[in-house]
Amino acid sequence: MELARLDAEQAQQYVPELLDLYADAYDGPPWAGNPFYSVERYAERLQDTFEMKGFEIVNAVADGDLIGTCYGVTLPPTVSWWTDLDASLPAELAKAATEGRVFWLRQMLVRKAHRRLGAGRAMHDLLCSGRDEDFVTLTVIISNEPARSAYLSWGYEVIGRMRLAPESPMYDAMARSIRSAHRPS
Repeated sequence: MELARLDAEQAQQYVPELLDLYADAYDGPPWAGNPFYSVERYAERLQDTFEMKGFEIVNAVADGDLIGTCYGVTLPPTVSWWTDLDASLPAELAKAATEGRVFWLRQMLVRKAHRRLGAGRAMHDLLCSGRDEDFVTLTVIISNEPARSAYLSWGYEVIGRMRLAPESPMYDAMARSIRSAHRPS
């Protein structure tokens, strides 16, 4: 497996492969048939993400095929799910967000055939290494136990729960110090 860290301009060339990867990762319960998880909605979110401050992506390639991706941006403190958590946020994390010191891990995808082999952790650690922010945050579906457990084992803590859209399932919002995001397990 080879990892490549790219900026938004470089990532644009991978859009067809990213859409295919997304379709593979979200083909099945509880996502299949839910408009929020359609490839079309994902394509819109992906294009919006390319335009955000601090965008970076790490792609994992094996045998010439894209098997995983992990990307994020500097968290805009006005993101609706984030502002919904204001009351429950630790003071240091809330202050860091208003100062642009939180990295938002927007998406991590690994092809079904390559899960639980370390690709997700390797992409995560490379993406978080060298960032200027102090914290990293993400959301994970509470019923997605493999991903949720992995994030908890990587040092994330649950800071609240929310729905990202009326048609989406319930998510845990998680955060951790970014300085420990690339510590070996």
